Amino acid sequence: MLKKLTIQQVELYKLSIPLVEPFITSLGTDTHAENVVIKIITREGIIGFGECSPYMPINGESQDTCFIVGQYFAKALKGKDPLQIEACITLMDQIIYGNSSIKSAFDMAFYDIAAQQAEVPLYKFIGGKNNKTIITDYTVSIGAAVKMAADAVKIKEQGYPAIKVKLGKNGNTDVERIRAVREAVGKEIPVRIDANQGWNVEEAITTLKALAQFDIQHCEEPIPRWAFMELPRVKKESPIPIMADESCGDEHDAERLIKMGACDYMNIKLGKSGGIFKALKMVRLAEAAGIHLQIGAFMESRLAMTAFAHFALCSPAIEHYDFDTALMFIEDPVTGGIIYEKNGVVKVPEVVGLGATIEEMQLNKMEKIII
Repeated sequence: MLKKLTIQQVELYKLSIPLVEPFITSLGTDTHAENVVIKIITREGIIGFGECSPYMPINGESQDTCFIVGQYFAKALKGKDPLQIEACITLMDQIIYGNSSIKSAFDMAFYDIAAQQAEVPLYKFIGGKNNKTIITDYTVSIGAAVKMAADAVKIKEQGYPAIKVKLGKNGNTDVERIRAVREAVGKEIPVRIDANQGWNVEEAITTLKALAQFDIQHCEEPIPRWAFMELPRVKKESPIPIMADESCGDEHDAERLIKMGACDYMNIKLGKSGGIFKALKMVRLAEAAGIHLQIGAFMESRLAMTAFAHFALCSPAIEHYDFDTALMFIEDPVTGGIIYEKNGVVKVPEVVGLGATIEEMQLNKMEKIII
């Protein structure tokens, strides 16, 4: 039985780190990770960490909005019991609609604290088992076909087991991009594609049919998320399995897509769901419906990426892992956490709680506010 704890102090930090090279999708170009780190200190001495990487085109949040909204949450949560996770999340939802990214950072810190109090690793606290190998893919940014093919070759040579390719800028050109990639890397290595909502419905169907010859493992979010009513038709006509991403934020979205028969896979991101609590509901829905799952990320550091890896151990329905973005940072501010081994293998720490922190020396370099 978990005893009561009390939130005494909440600290918010702006974590900004340049990327090794620009990360380009159909939605835009990123040159930096612009994240927010949450540190919750309890009166009893247990400290929980959380992190989010807001992405304006997808969840409508920025580092600045998360920093401000997080202060509303911090003030409301002071004196509350972080072990009462559902009550804390309900409180945040009552304060403001949406803002799933900053909510996920607080949710992560709650689970870190709860798992520490229970003296078990986070994955075990949420009912998971460390009995499968997590292997991340690695992503090719969208651009000229020649450069994309060269980048794909580098990824293959580094030993990653699957290549994810960003598309969504003109279907005909996208076909030529994949042709160049497949010719460069050969037929053996799996290739996954992500259009990031870049095609219209007819373009998506035509493009997916044209891409079938290249043995594509699945396609993420081929059409705009507001056109989700058309997703069942795309899925029916596509020879390539369809993965819902931007159209699948929380458990309500998941339930809707399942009832519509709209997708073969769903991509769960804690920054879309609002955190672990709601993402677990999505997993249960997917398990019941026979939907395959991927756990994805935005531009989080190894801090949040460690939470994603713990979460990925909660169900055998989770088959794919997209944890590459932390590898794109020019520096790593995180202590502990997941270890990236050879060939894309990700090792989850066997310590209590999340197992990842950011030391005071690193935190002191960042803009902060203490509530």
